[in-house]
Amino acid sequence: MSEAQNNVEKHPWTSELVRFQDCDPLGHLNNGKYIDYFMNAREDHLRDFYNLDIYEISKSNGFGWVVMQNQISYLKPAFLNEKIVIESMLIHYDSYSVLVELKMWNEKKTQLKSVMWTRFVSVNLQTGKKMTIPGEFYLLEELLVPIDISKGFDHRISQLLQETKTAV
Repeated sequence: MSEAQNNVEKHPWTSELVRFQDCDPLGHLNNGKYIDYFMNAREDHLRDFYNLDIYEISKSNGFGWVVMQNQISYLKPAFLNEKIVIESMLIHYDSYSVLVELKMWNEKKTQLKSVMWTRFVSVNLQTGKKMTIPGEFYLLEELLVPIDISKGFDHRISQLLQETKTAV
């Protein structure tokens, strides 16, 4: 393994500002917008941390990703004009799909606001059918943060809440 591969960031994160148009009348981030914030952050993480532009890849080889499943837990509200941090990590993959865990935190990363698991499936954009993940994604093994997903999403939420409580 090369030195560069040893230094791959497994927990990329970005800061965002909760925008007015994304909030309800009480100033809370709208539930549906959490998914938008998470997806935009993951796209930024792929581009900025791994130099993977999923749109350029799809144009050049007809391969793309579609969301097969989202599981989300809203733990604490995110508020209008609040700075938040969104972290993502690859927690599982197989020949056809990847499972990404996304976490939304307050600016200091002391309060976990939301967690989402998203399963992306690789597809041939011409046929719309599932396909084996192409070689451009050779980084999968180096990016993997293995966690036990066998107990499910709710168990993971409990685990994260316990870790957060212990850390504070």
